[in-house]
Amino acid sequence: MSTLAQGKADLERASTAQKVADMLRERVLDGELEPGLRLSEEAIGGALGVSRNTLREAFRLLSRDRILVHEHSRGVFVRRPTGDDVRDLYAARRVIECGALRLWNGVTEAQREAVRAPVRRAVARAEKGDLSKTGSANIQFHRGIVGLAGSTRLSDESDRLFAELMLAFRVAQEVEAFHQTYLPWNRKIVELLGDGAVDQAVLQLHEYFDAAEQDLVGRLS
Repeated sequence: MSTLAQGKADLERASTAQKVADMLRERVLDGELEPGLRLSEEAIGGALGVSRNTLREAFRLLSRDRILVHEHSRGVFVRRPTGDDVRDLYAARRVIECGALRLWNGVTEAQREAVRAPVRRAVARAEKGDLSKTGSANIQFHRGIVGLAGSTRLSDESDRLFAELMLAFRVAQEVEAFHQTYLPWNRKIVELLGDGAVDQAVLQLHEYFDAAEQDLVGRLS
């Protein structure tokens, strides 16, 4: 017990560091932290009111998740994903999201609505000519798909993948245009699910990923 008590401070710091890391990851998803941006320990630590050690642990967690990169003698930067990163990300997404989508018939109505609602909102905005939130709505749609699995672990892992993918979109510099192209695919997937054609919806998602991967890798090249 005495040994565990000695580690209490480290545990508290680690818990805070994870919260800081989660907060910064959301800023990446929102597009507030751009690829290549150098992160200031002083500025971020002061804004959040956390110690340098806690912030460095948060940076370490995000570096492990390939969101940040530490460059010797230069500092910590928001990472710029490559074409190989994108290929690896889509390989993971095919396994996670296509597998989750197959569970559609056995999930709750709330889980289904988490898939449908983001597409409905995105379509309504697009019809009004507002494409400013297309990227965010797309992420929420795919979060909803992962949520069909009912696994917190899978959802957490997918959020890390989505953050890394959003960086790739930012490098391509056409985030909203990219997602606007694939909004009809999202809509078609939801329509197929509504018709009970789950296998066809999964096939459509596979085709979506194939096209999106090729498109994004091409933009990065």
